[in-house]
Formats: sequence, C-alpha cells, structure tokens
Amino acid sequence: MAKGHEGDEPVIIKKYANRRLYNTSSSSYITLDDLANMTRKGTDFQVLDAKTGDDITHSILTQIIMEEEASGQQMLPVSFLRQLISMYGNSMQAMMPSYLEATMSNFREHQSKFKDAFEQGMGGNPFAKMAETNIAVLRAATEALMPKTRGVPAEPEEKPAKDDELAALREQLAMMQKRLDEIGK
Repeated sequence: MAKGHEGDEPVIIKKYANRRLYNTSSSSYITLDDLANMTRKGTDFQVLDAKTGDDITHSILTQIIMEEEASGQQMLPVSFLRQLISMYGNSMQAMMPSYLEATMSNFREHQSKFKDAFEQGMGGNPFAKMAETNIAVLRAATEALMPKTRGVPAEPEEKPAKDDELAALREQLAMMQKRLDEIGK
C-alpha cells in the first residue's frame, strides 16, 4: 500500500464523538467516501478515536464496506457472508485473517495478468481456446436441436400454446446461433 505522506507514517485520521472524521495531514474534515477513495488510491491511513486514542481503523473500514454494499455496489455474495459469519468463534477463526489477506494479495497479483492476457486477444490465450471449444459445443448442440432453422429465425405461427413455446425457444436458439457465429468470426 502506498504511504500516506512523508516517510513511512500513515495519514492519521481522528474520529470525534460527533462522528466527524478529521484528516490531520490536510487539516480538513473528511467523509467515509473520502476514506474509501484514499483506500482505492493506496493511501495508508490510521483512524484513531480522538478522545481515547484507540485505533479504530478496522471498524471504520468495515463501516465503509457496509455502506458500499448497502448502496448497490454489492460485491460480497450472501453465501460468502454466511460462511464468514460462521467462522466467528470457530477454531479456525485465528487463521482466517491471514488466509483472506494472502488470498486477496494473490488475486491482486494475478488480476493484471488476466487483464493483459484478455487484452492481447484470442491468439495463444488458453482461456480463448476454452471459449472456442465451448462455442463449438454450443454450435453443435444448436445444430442438433434445430437443423432446419440454422441462421434463420423461426416464423411465428398460430398454434396451440405448446407449439408457441417451442417456436419461441427455436427463435431464441436461432438468435443465439447467430450471435455465436458473429463471435466466432
């Protein structure tokens, strides 16, 4: 993480009883959104209770996550949250912080590699080869299910409900086939 300011010291943020956050580096009041942006930029900071001097960085970061999740920026699946909560009080609880930190660090390292591989195109990318194989399988399945309608959308006909559903499914499959053909080019 990037350093806050001069030297190796993090930026000190003081939280007052009135819930206001004060950035001692910029001598200004800030919001949780500002702290979230500082985190995204890699600015190292420490949040201290102004009255007691206790380090409350953990609870403030947790609060930022809660606000992000509540504002529609959901990233944490419910199943993950349930599993995480179930780890509290578990004998493995002491190992979870270091495990999660190592996992996130590993993800961040590989994130740029995946992005670079994707941007380099389909050429020698192993994921592209898997995608091509999947497209070929989908094409074969589509052709097996709809040999007459390859590339031609089904014409709507007035028939009983089951025939309407079948026609709608055929039309959807034809559109999917067309899209797959465009992607494969």
